Amino acid sequence: MGWCATGAGFAQQAPVAAGSMVASPAASTATAALEPIPFAPAHQTIITTPSAPTAWGGARTGQEATLSDRVVSYTINASLDAAKHQVAGKEHMTWRNRSDRPVSHVYFHLYLNAFESDGSTWFTERKVLTAHGRSRGNAELKDGQWGWIRLQRVTQGDAELKDAVQAGAALKWSFVHPDGGPDSDHTVVRIDLAQPVPAGATLALDIDFLSQLPRVVERTGWWGDFNLVGQWFPKIGVLELAGERGATAPRWNVHEFHFNSEFYADFGSYDVHLDVPSDYTVGAVGQLRGEPQAANGRTTYHFMQGDVHDFAWVAAKGYKTMDGTYTGAGSPPVAVRVIYPTEYAASAAPTLKSTIDALGYFSQTIAPYPYHTVTAVIPPYNADEAGGMEYPTFFTSEGYKEVTPGTLSQYGSDFVNIHEFGHGYFYGILASNEFEEPMLDEGMNEYWDDRMMRERKQDLVLATPFMKWLGVAPAMSGFQMERLGAQLQRPEDPLAQNSWDRLSGSSYGTVYTRTATAMHDLEQRIGEPVMQKAIRLYYQRWSFRHPSVADLRQALVDGSGDAKDVNEIFDEVVYGTAHIDDRVIDIDTNEVLPPSGVMWKDGKPMADQAALDKQVAKQREDWKKAHPDARPGDSGPFPWHSTVTVLRDGARVPETLHVIFADGSHEDVRWDDDRRWARFEFEKASKVVSAELDPAQQVYLDANKLNDSLSTKPNGAASRRWTADAAALLQTLYSMLVTL
Repeated sequence: MGWCATGAGFAQQAPVAAGSMVASPAASTATAALEPIPFAPAHQTIITTPSAPTAWGGARTGQEATLSDRVVSYTINASLDAAKHQVAGKEHMTWRNRSDRPVSHVYFHLYLNAFESDGSTWFTERKVLTAHGRSRGNAELKDGQWGWIRLQRVTQGDAELKDAVQAGAALKWSFVHPDGGPDSDHTVVRIDLAQPVPAGATLALDIDFLSQLPRVVERTGWWGDFNLVGQWFPKIGVLELAGERGATAPRWNVHEFHFNSEFYADFGSYDVHLDVPSDYTVGAVGQLRGEPQAANGRTTYHFMQGDVHDFAWVAAKGYKTMDGTYTGAGSPPVAVRVIYPTEYAASAAPTLKSTIDALGYFSQTIAPYPYHTVTAVIPPYNADEAGGMEYPTFFTSEGYKEVTPGTLSQYGSDFVNIHEFGHGYFYGILASNEFEEPMLDEGMNEYWDDRMMRERKQDLVLATPFMKWLGVAPAMSGFQMERLGAQLQRPEDPLAQNSWDRLSGSSYGTVYTRTATAMHDLEQRIGEPVMQKAIRLYYQRWSFRHPSVADLRQALVDGSGDAKDVNEIFDEVVYGTAHIDDRVIDIDTNEVLPPSGVMWKDGKPMADQAALDKQVAKQREDWKKAHPDARPGDSGPFPWHSTVTVLRDGARVPETLHVIFADGSHEDVRWDDDRRWARFEFEKASKVVSAELDPAQQVYLDANKLNDSLSTKPNGAASRRWTADAAALLQTLYSMLVTL
């Protein structure tokens, strides 16, 4: 199904090349003379320079009238045609021009057009990225299942027009391709204004639109009587200013909808009326205002929310609700609601509990939750792609027919709920650019989620019921699981890379796993309390703003006071693709005997090896008589010289070498320099029998932990343990496949 353009506002114009601008046919001579504002780069997106302190109006002090500097506002009246899965909408949007120059045209995201045909940027990239690795979003759409959004009419508000003749006249629009995507991509549209918006002034637009939801493919869509309505309305792009996220001059940050990317928008307020069939259950971003109004078999719900940057909702026939409340210091009372289908009723109570638990953990460790609501939605069977998605105050989870304590089902349910709620902080309040810097949301959130699971002492149990019956129940912590999926042997892309310039879908997945692993290792270096202090500083500086990776690094440096360790992690892992693998390669031991060879007496050389051998033998005999109960490994008549050799097959990390001697004693030494290899020598009464790097298991970025240790005697414990864990993991995966 291709794009079908209707309505007076559609302008048949040639596509715009990446980074270029075209003049509006309706533009006045003065407008055409304005210097165009460029797009943000399509590929060179990695940011290494911190934002200016004044970026986005400066840090919020808490004394302002609103939590955020509200740049936009949306008032939307929407009506759901449940049979067609269509939403007809009327949108009134205001947008403040924060720049120092007039703006003659603005750019909007039309995200649903990613699903109108397989010629979109989203589908084009999916073909390539899923061919080289696994990813979500693999559903195939058929006739009648495609999704799209049509602009039907766009007009500029009267107050902004100097020429009354133009008041209310339909504006023209055309599709553009800021990232050089295919001409058939229609996810970004340029709207040419009747008159420019002066610096500091406010633009008002009225937009009539029609949205067709796709069959659930990723993050949005329908299945049966279930409608997850996400990215469904025309949303204005972000005009970044100099000193904000690497910008040196005003630029439009308005990327096409890429396969792995999510979203980025200005903070503002939403006032939304939703008209749906009366037998549908409704949930949405924000607070319900007043009682729903019912008439003629339909009901209208009114939701409002300020200081957020998106709005999504659900309408599903026959769904149930379960409610709870969170109360915590610094937060308002938070109404928590779970919306669920009857087949997943078993997931409702666990979802409610883990969401309330997450409210408490994030509020206590980062900052109090500032909103009044959280809504969690469990999608139905066959709509898995709608699960695991986040919006401000609103997220989707996943359903289980049974949630049994201490099993994979409980871990999976809890972790997904904690993760999706956690986005409310790292995506919602710390509103990073998910297009360009996904690690700031997905990765940092994953790290904090694993911290919460660790504090709850909740591990992933890798055992089927049959294995438990046999008495075998291995388990892994969240951080151990992250490490297994982090592609540490051969990292393909820097963590700071954008979401679309990736070798594969699997490489994008390391945004979650490798970021969590890197932050785990940084925490181990600087300490958990210091890391928490640094993350709190990051939140204080950048909440309700839009930080970059460079801003995170600066906050971690300032909050920890440890520039060396922070910069090392960022240079090697965040901005680089360093491979890390330290190993023990050799243990050499020699008994320190009297030296043999040429002896000297009265200044004359003489060789008397026989006498020397006799002396050594006598010392051994005397020692045995003096120590009749000596056991193998005890010290003897002569000391031992031991050498342990370690080697780096990658980037430098500070390591501890734990050495054990035959008499049971041990010694720890630090290897914290730039040497590619090092030899550590010991002269003691007993010889070295084993050596291990990272004995406390703190360096999770090390690609191969099996070569961290070496023993002078064969010991199969490690291999048996890892073999058992691998077998348990395979058993668990097979069990999961059976349930799908």
